[in-house]
Amino acid sequence: MRRLLAILRTWLTWGGAAPLTLPGVCVKDTGTPKGRGVFALRAFGAGEVVEACPAVPLRTPYEALPDDLKKIVFYWDGPVGKTATQALVLGYGSLYNHDNPANMRYEVDRPALLLRFIAIRGIDAGEELTVNYNADGGAAVSDDDWWFEEKKIKPING
Repeated sequence: MRRLLAILRTWLTWGGAAPLTLPGVCVKDTGTPKGRGVFALRAFGAGEVVEACPAVPLRTPYEALPDDLKKIVFYWDGPVGKTATQALVLGYGSLYNHDNPANMRYEVDRPALLLRFIAIRGIDAGEELTVNYNADGGAAVSDDDWWFEEKKIKPING
C-alpha cells in the first residue's frame, strides 16, 4: 500500500515539478477497421508534449501476461542488473493506434514513472494521434513489423 501511495504522489506531481493536466485529446471511433482512436482536440507543435502518462511497471514476466494485456503494455527497461519488464501506461497511452510513420514518438521517464508522448511534427486539431508499435526506443518510424508478427496481428496503417 505504501508503494502504491508513493506512485500516486509521483503521478500527481510529476516528481515534484508541476501538477498533471488533462491533455487536449479525446477518444472516438476512427471510422476504419482500427476501431476507436485518440484524436487531438487542439493543434500541437513539433516537439510539444501531447501527454505525459503515469506508468505502472509490472513484475509479471511478459510470457505470463494474458494475451489481451500483451497488446497494450510498453517495454520498460529495468534498473541496471535487473530484468527488463513491461509497464501498463495509464491516461490515453495504451489507446494510441499504430501508424508508420507515426505523428508522435514516446520517451520513458523512469524516475517519475511516466511515458511522454511527443509530437514529431505539427498535428492539426481533429487529427488522429499515433505511435509506431515497431520502432525501437519509441521512435516514429520503423523498417519492419516485428511487433505485429510476434502477436500474429495484421497491421492496419493509415
